[in-house]
Amino acid sequence: METSVIPKNSGSRLEGMADVPGICELSLTRAVIQYTESGKAQGSAQDIGLGLVVDGRFAGASEVLDLGSGKLKILDLSSELVILDWIHQPTLEHINKLIARKGEDLGTYSFRLAIELLGRAGYGPLTRSILFRIGFRDISQDLDLHEGTVVRIAINSSGAFVRAHLDYSSGSLIFTVPGPERCREKEKELVAAFPQNEIVCMEQRYIPGAIQYEVLFSVPPGLESLRSKCSVIRGGLMQLLRVFEPERYEVLSQHLAIFGSRDTLSRISLDEPAPEAIDLSYDLEGGTHARSADTVH
Repeated sequence: METSVIPKNSGSRLEGMADVPGICELSLTRAVIQYTESGKAQGSAQDIGLGLVVDGRFAGASEVLDLGSGKLKILDLSSELVILDWIHQPTLEHINKLIARKGEDLGTYSFRLAIELLGRAGYGPLTRSILFRIGFRDISQDLDLHEGTVVRIAINSSGAFVRAHLDYSSGSLIFTVPGPERCREKEKELVAAFPQNEIVCMEQRYIPGAIQYEVLFSVPPGLESLRSKCSVIRGGLMQLLRVFEPERYEVLSQHLAIFGSRDTLSRISLDEPAPEAIDLSYDLEGGTHARSADTVH
């Protein structure tokens, strides 16, 4: 096998993923990927963590279009990379034209493409976090529209806020409560808002000067189960708003009664039905089969 040496001072650089050890000339352009920006656990409210690589000649500095927000990002894909699908070249060319125009059409088209791609990819461990982001994005826009994916609830007249965000990888809801000590009254209201869920107090191990509570959910076995968990999260947050911000609760309730709640996940049509898990120990004893949707993994 012949080898060639590129002079150190030649200024040349290998094409493709040459900056990744063990990878030859392979461009990531046209790849649909799942991504997470380092240091930005929540990101923008519009981002969904599903990206299209529009320029992937170098994995260490790839230009990626988030299909939720329609925003371009420069990401390092040389370490962790999950490729869900590929798009055709004509589709990429159309997207590049929309990028050049810098209009609102890009965001509309890219999100419609995201819905189609998620339907084709199906429900599974690789897409679950993306679907959770979309579901919680709907909740955030309905209850507390702002630039982040956090629902804020005022807990007293001094302007202190409880911040609720979703851990997309586990699907657990995390509340950050300001203050050095636990408040039993607020804990009671949290338990009342999520009576069917286990709630864990993490105290000040992660954020100094604040207490964190994690509302645990079982891993949803399918898209419909994930949608139902988003409904539980929405209902629990509305219950907390009713207790701590009754005026805001009344305004939101009237608004949602008129216009309805956002449900973007209902637009995703999966190619295959989600598999149903059956408890064999119960089924063999002659009882009706039980789904494992309520099992915590």
